[in-house]
Amino acid sequence: MALIGNQAATTYQNIPDVQRFNGDNSDTTFTLNRTVSNVQDVLVSVDGVVQDTTAYSIPDGTTLTFTAAPSSGTANIFVNYLGLSEASIAVPDANKGHFKNGGIFRINAQTIDANTTIDATENANVTGPVAIGSGITVTINSGGNLAVI
Repeated sequence: MALIGNQAATTYQNIPDVQRFNGDNSDTTFTLNRTVSNVQDVLVSVDGVVQDTTAYSIPDGTTLTFTAAPSSGTANIFVNYLGLSEASIAVPDANKGHFKNGGIFRINAQTIDANTTIDATENANVTGPVAIGSGITVTINSGGNLAVI
């Protein structure tokens, strides 16, 4: 299937499900390898016991700070990252609201400002009212379907 718009960002990374730390019964701060917005972005456990968010804080987004030092152990502190994203894609204005996916073509913009072809195997839905920009051609090939909703 052809791609309409920019290529997908190449800066996405696999986010680690878990980061492990070694407790030593004295250190209360640990540096996260990802920035998080708040304590709800992670699930923390010590010695297999999930910690309530009152047991720790993340004041600057990368420093995990416990209210009491975790017990000694090798990799006994687990930080499970929940739903983080590494990058975002900025879609150019010319491509916003126009996309094809699996034979269904949607135009969610109020103005069609690029030449558009609806192929014979496609159904198009346009959220109206919609205007066609000056000098723009909208082609519906034989068998194609256009519905203004």
